[in-house]
Amino acid sequence: MPDLSPRGLTRLAFGGDYNPEQWPESVWQEDVRLMNEAGVTMVSVGIFSWALLEPAPGEYDFGWLDRVLGLLHDHGIRVDLGTPTVVPPVWFYRAHPEALPVTAEGMRYEFGSRGAICHSNADYRAAAAAVTTQLAERYGDHPALAMWHVHNEYGVPVSACYCDSCAAHFRRWLADTYGTVDAVNEAWGTAFWGQRYSGFEQINPPRATPTAGNPGQALDYRRFADATVRENFRAERDILHRLSPGVPVTTNFMTALSQCDSMDYWAWGREVDLVTNDHYLITDGRRTHVNLAMAADLTRSVAGGAPWLLLEHSTSGVNWQPRNPAKAPGEMARNSLAHVARGSEGAMFFQWRQSRRGAEKFHSAMLPHGGTDTRVWREVVELGSAVDALSAVRGTRTEADVAMLWDWQSWWAQNLAWRPSEDHDPRERADSFYEALYDRHLTVDFAHPEADLSAYPLVVVPALYLMTEAAGNNLREYAENGGTLLVSYFSGIVDEHDAVHEGACPGVLRDVLGLTVEEFSPLLKDERVHLAAADGSALTGDVWSEFVVPRGAETVWTYADGLTAGRPAVTRHRTGRGTAWYVSTRLDAQGLDAVLARAAGDAGIAPRADLPRDVEVVRRGGPSGTYLFVINHTAGDTKVPLETPGTELLTGERAAGRLAVPAGAVRVVRLDG
Repeated sequence: MPDLSPRGLTRLAFGGDYNPEQWPESVWQEDVRLMNEAGVTMVSVGIFSWALLEPAPGEYDFGWLDRVLGLLHDHGIRVDLGTPTVVPPVWFYRAHPEALPVTAEGMRYEFGSRGAICHSNADYRAAAAAVTTQLAERYGDHPALAMWHVHNEYGVPVSACYCDSCAAHFRRWLADTYGTVDAVNEAWGTAFWGQRYSGFEQINPPRATPTAGNPGQALDYRRFADATVRENFRAERDILHRLSPGVPVTTNFMTALSQCDSMDYWAWGREVDLVTNDHYLITDGRRTHVNLAMAADLTRSVAGGAPWLLLEHSTSGVNWQPRNPAKAPGEMARNSLAHVARGSEGAMFFQWRQSRRGAEKFHSAMLPHGGTDTRVWREVVELGSAVDALSAVRGTRTEADVAMLWDWQSWWAQNLAWRPSEDHDPRERADSFYEALYDRHLTVDFAHPEADLSAYPLVVVPALYLMTEAAGNNLREYAENGGTLLVSYFSGIVDEHDAVHEGACPGVLRDVLGLTVEEFSPLLKDERVHLAAADGSALTGDVWSEFVVPRGAETVWTYADGLTAGRPAVTRHRTGRGTAWYVSTRLDAQGLDAVLARAAGDAGIAPRADLPRDVEVVRRGGPSGTYLFVINHTAGDTKVPLETPGTELLTGERAAGRLAVPAGAVRVVRLDG
């Protein structure tokens, strides 16, 4: 395998977005001096600078960027160089107003923000290719260049345009995908409501309609929009590969389910040389460190288990949520090192110096408005030392215990109009199942439903409404070959075109689960159902219930009340050498843990009763050794048992027996042997 890590970077990446164009050149010398003081090893440059680099069509000004890159190189700081194609200049939009995207309701956006792009627009594509070519020709072999950073956060804030150019492009995409319009009619079920097409020229994007539109059309348009954006990434990537060979090319993902739902990151992960991600805490009352761990695990999984890089997060509060609290002392370090524990090759921030103007002037930064006499700056310097002390983990891989299946295309389909209950939220189920696994101290790999699952003793399926026949066969073979499967309700229902699988639900999961579902019975708002088992254990569910008919499965918990009283609620099916569990209601946290405990027992996964709640223990291993990360998110000191002694890298102390981890602290032990 070729080395796809940032070129010339021999330590973990530490730094952030650097936007020197916001400041007079007299500040730049201070910037690089303070970067060295903080231990910065790499910065991202030029992401939003198209208007400065090309102030008029075909007229380029690289002088300021030459000076910035030279200054950074002189101070030993590597550069992640952006192509600025997320922000075309105003002159471009005035010449090509049709490059501004149009909503499904027919409103065209105006210039003045970022990411307002019709990705089907030929003029945009040509202009983006031109500026990318100029950058690659000038800086492709620059000694400071570590990697290329294409665009910025594709899919945010605009993922799809509905203009006439997109309509024509969509028709071409359909023709390439299906071959004939009859195949489109079949896939979309256009016989319903008399929607049949006799030619591709009759098909438009799924624009605003009086009531629910065709779900197959809407699902395909999401696929088309994602594929179109990816085409533009590939166009820039290929220019950079050709003119700057040997330098990895990336774009920053937003894999957290709380932050982007429009990109199919399984597909995107195959296109970049190095997977990178941006992650920001969502302060919605949830345990934010659990969401962080989930996003990091998901990013690592998109990278195929290989090391990846956290390209943006925040030193403290952000500015775009309804309420933006500051991070507590030590939280920045815990956030950063939790990403490293779960596979990141460093910790980068948005941004280096806090902006005085613009929409993000209240977004925290490495160097705050208050300068170096601030808590944030002192924590940044301390974190820089910690990240440097962990450089030996570069190239190692995080070790997972279980797998969770996730598919962005299933999420898209699930969220289309007119489903049995608006209260069923696939993201909520994924969050809840992940949190239950997290609280059992299990490290999670995410996997595509058609991926090889043979390495995992337990596979969890929290929400897979859309499941192909191949995916169903994959899960059946996994269980028959000895795996343990845990499936939540409303999974396996439709195929890739949003057509219900033939026969009884749950479609392609009928055989592996050993049951059928006669009817869904969603619950009303605030309605509850109670579940009882022969051993006297009781569970509570809400949102959903089903009329389940066992066809080989045994009933473990039964509905005790409600419309489905007396029917199976949670089942267990022995199939081949394995076991498949099914949960037909939305269990609360206690109930989910009870079922998970039984499934984990079938999988041979022992409980970790020796670890307190909210203390993460994660392992990375590779040729350089095995590293145990322990992150204490609690307000109390704790001790974690060590099966193998070693050296704690942040303090340099020997560790054996029980590792002491102070409240809010992180410890990383390089295990002996």
